[in-house]
Amino acid sequence: NMFQAIFYRSTLSTSHRSLRAFSSSSNGKIVAPPMVYIKGEEMTAYAMALILDKWVKPHIDISKWQFFDLSCKNRDVTDDRVLKEAVEAGKKVCSIFKEPTITPSNAQKQALGLKKAWGSPNGLMRKGWNGITISRDTIHIEGVSLGYKKPVFFERHAVGGEYGAGWSTVGKGRLMTTFFPDDMSAPAHVIDARKLEDVSNVAVVYHNPLDNVKDLGHHFFSRCLEAKIVPYVVTKKTVFKWQEGFWQSLKEVFDTHYKKQFIESGLLSRCGNELQHLISDAATMQIIRWTEGGFGMAAHNYDGDMLTDEISQVHRSPGFITSTLVGKRDDGVIIKEFEASHGTVADMWRDHLQGKETSLNPLGIATALIGAMKHSGTVYPEHKEEITNFSNTLEKALHQAFSLDKGTRDMSGPQGYTTEDFIDRVAYRLERALHNLPVEPEFKPIPVHTKSTPTAVDDVDREGVIRMFQEHDADGNGAIDLEEFIMMLKKLNVAPKKNKSS
Repeated sequence: NMFQAIFYRSTLSTSHRSLRAFSSSSNGKIVAPPMVYIKGEEMTAYAMALILDKWVKPHIDISKWQFFDLSCKNRDVTDDRVLKEAVEAGKKVCSIFKEPTITPSNAQKQALGLKKAWGSPNGLMRKGWNGITISRDTIHIEGVSLGYKKPVFFERHAVGGEYGAGWSTVGKGRLMTTFFPDDMSAPAHVIDARKLEDVSNVAVVYHNPLDNVKDLGHHFFSRCLEAKIVPYVVTKKTVFKWQEGFWQSLKEVFDTHYKKQFIESGLLSRCGNELQHLISDAATMQIIRWTEGGFGMAAHNYDGDMLTDEISQVHRSPGFITSTLVGKRDDGVIIKEFEASHGTVADMWRDHLQGKETSLNPLGIATALIGAMKHSGTVYPEHKEEITNFSNTLEKALHQAFSLDKGTRDMSGPQGYTTEDFIDRVAYRLERALHNLPVEPEFKPIPVHTKSTPTAVDDVDREGVIRMFQEHDADGNGAIDLEEFIMMLKKLNVAPKKNKSS
């Protein structure tokens, strides 16, 4: 639609109630439910500080939030006590937001003057929160074309595999892996025994826990059913025979609890009305081919890590993918930790420190914060309606800063907003939406395929054009459809007339 390309709706939907209507504290702010906020560092930490100051704190009372600084230096100063405290707090609160953090290399250890190269915090978090799955889903913005047309869901088993491996460099000799049951009266079982002929070898031992795979299945299949997405299970079980149990556990959950609903919905009509298994090699190819989207995959830890990186590249970048660790407290309460699927954006941070302009796209981290706030309302339902309404309004303001405004430079090129200007623009849209006030549009530069010079429209009253557009945009949807266009032409008395002789 030509008019949709040129004109953009100037207000957020007034269906959102005003801030005053859903405030729950004496100072007019929403009282946010308890939440754990884990601070990181570099560019994403800088952007999140601005986001808190400009999007959250003016409208939300966050006094119930608990903050933990997981910067390298603070982990070093506290001998990593801060990580243990964050994990314990997360276990109690059950809703966690985490900024990207640094896992220091030996070079960074030297540069930062650390006592040691502290390991990734993720392993302790996944263990402490009884991690079941890491959900990584594509993010979609209405009116913005990305990689997949429809949502793609991915469940990465949160435990086991290479990430928890024990290993050692060894020479020639014999290698034996032995299992000793907890029941000391039962005999030991030799898993593997082999002779090593090479002078240099690396011996690696890891295992895949399966007790929580059924929980993963319920989470995965219920989400796919609700979103009308076709589920697939990905393994390499034809070669790695030990992966058969993962597939069998998920298939049992599916056949027992979900198959009937999926068949009734028609989602399995192209799959023979059965849950489909994909070999991981085939999955890598289908991820590139199935750009229509509308599919979901569940896989082991390592496969999930690799395949979701591929999905993020098809869908533009990791900034357009969510990352949510789902665990379960001992009493059955669901724990969710939300973060971006990208890192601290170190190269942009160096530019920032040198005083150069930057244009960070905060969609991934902002979506994670919104997800954590919504989940906190689920865990603490006394303020669920208020925090959910605010989160939805913030999400819409964020998306419209991309679709209706200039967005960031990774999306719009050099004319896109800087880091600070984009955050300011979302703050402006949010403020106006919360109080049901109109938004002054900012137009994206439109390529003009004409020989006219750039100054050819200098005498056009843009404010007057905007008023005319809003007058003829009868349904207020930000676009003039054919019927509205005809009515506009008739009102201006320039509509072509039918040829009476025809």
